[in-house]
Amino acid sequence: MPRLELVTGEENHPEKSTHGVGPWVGPLPTDPRFDPELLATGDSRNVVDKYRYWTMEAIVADLDTKRHSFHVAIENWQHDLNIGSIVRTANAFLADTVHIVGRKRWNRRGAMVTDRYQHVLHHDTVDALVSFAKTHNLPIVAIDNVPQSKPIEKVVLPKECILLFGQEGPGLSSEALQAASMAVEITQFGSTRSLNASAAAAIVMHQWVMHHADLNPA
Repeated sequence: MPRLELVTGEENHPEKSTHGVGPWVGPLPTDPRFDPELLATGDSRNVVDKYRYWTMEAIVADLDTKRHSFHVAIENWQHDLNIGSIVRTANAFLADTVHIVGRKRWNRRGAMVTDRYQHVLHHDTVDALVSFAKTHNLPIVAIDNVPQSKPIEKVVLPKECILLFGQEGPGLSSEALQAASMAVEITQFGSTRSLNASAAAAIVMHQWVMHHADLNPA
């Protein structure tokens, strides 16, 4: 394996992040997954070492061979700046797909370009999401602190499911709650009624991982 030169200063790539590796050192690989431009100029993207110098298309194709069986849905009936952060977390935990329900436009800044590697679908209404869920035999799990919710620490999330999150503050609509086969909440101990939406999503996705993911992949 050739040496990977760390980019340590702006003088190397003034227009890029200082995190990453420099130009490829040694004979160039012939594997078509590698990007000739990245090999020549370096790779400053926020990707794991395995994917250094790979094309975006090659990375997505490889991720598609190992995605987990849970989906994430966000009921975006008001604009929510947390959506980008949730997309980024869904990528980190290798969710199958992120579903945006409601307004199609969302702030991608928080995604930190991870939406390029994560499948994202839009549904105009909750009914459209429900139709998708029925077609793919996916139960919907509502994440909200409503009276019928069960503590997430005391349940096992379905291996195949859609985790449905609402807007911070008002939470999920009654329509969304009625569409869910179960509702769970994160146990809290302080004075605030609700967690930050993106923080809550991270906790729930990690809970799914703890129950179902292979924590020792080859």
